[in-house]
Amino acid sequence: MVNILVPETTERAPGPRSPRPAVDRRSRTRPRQAVVAYLFLAPTLLFFAVFLILPLGLALLLSMSHWAGFDLGDIDPVGLDNFTGLFADGSTFLVPILTNTLLFALGTVALALAGSVLVATCIDKLRFQGLWRTLYFLPIVTTVVAVGNVWKYMYEPGGLVNGVLNALGLGSVAFLQDPDTALPSVVVVQAWASVGSAILILTAGLKSVPESYYEAAALDGAGPVTVFWRITLPLLRPSLLFVCVTQFLTGLQSFALISVMTKGGPGDATNVAALEMYRQAFSHGDWGTASAAAFVLFVVVLAVTLAQLWIFRRTGEDA
Repeated sequence: MVNILVPETTERAPGPRSPRPAVDRRSRTRPRQAVVAYLFLAPTLLFFAVFLILPLGLALLLSMSHWAGFDLGDIDPVGLDNFTGLFADGSTFLVPILTNTLLFALGTVALALAGSVLVATCIDKLRFQGLWRTLYFLPIVTTVVAVGNVWKYMYEPGGLVNGVLNALGLGSVAFLQDPDTALPSVVVVQAWASVGSAILILTAGLKSVPESYYEAAALDGAGPVTVFWRITLPLLRPSLLFVCVTQFLTGLQSFALISVMTKGGPGDATNVAALEMYRQAFSHGDWGTASAAAFVLFVVVLAVTLAQLWIFRRTGEDA
């Protein structure tokens, strides 16, 4: 008898299935999140485009054109003639206008920085600090027009400043009428008006100085002058640099105070770049020259800003 061997069927255990490619849910939600994000940003981007990008493009077009400021169809391209005219022989833009702008900014920074360091250091040691903060903060909340008019009357021959000089036996000074004293007089007012914000920043910087440093200096017998130069000023360096940057940029763009007090006079003794731009555009109808002057001022401000950022990095501070 022949036995027919039937091969046994062996059941194999089901092996592991090949994994299906997992669908990253985040990849599906990213486009949707991007759309939602841009929808939220749309009002800000629209505002940025309407009030910055478009005016910047128009100013660039006008800086290379001649336009009287009425009909856009009357724009006459002139290339770089407006820029070359600013620095041509006989032009007053470089000297004295741009020079006045730099001197005004430098003087404001020097006076505001020195005054704010002195006042902030004194206030930090006094009682009733809330009262002193209120007093030095008053110039900030006061309008520039009010500040300019008050100081204008104080500088008059019969004003308070000349009254004090006469009481001390000194003669009267034509502060705003003399070309030699007009710019320094306005610099003093600008520094006085901006010292409040500088004091606010420096006071915050003084509060961050650890008291242990002063205690250690007192134990070593250091005097107040040594403590100020060796401890206070080095630790105030970030705040001081920030004040220098903001005050210098504010001084370069100053317009309202000079317009109220001197209107750029006498002559061009107090004329600055921002005021000259206003004059060229609205008084003389030369929008091309005004736009070219605006771009020159922009280059100056950019150069100063980059220099300040370089100083931040050189001194080890984050810009």
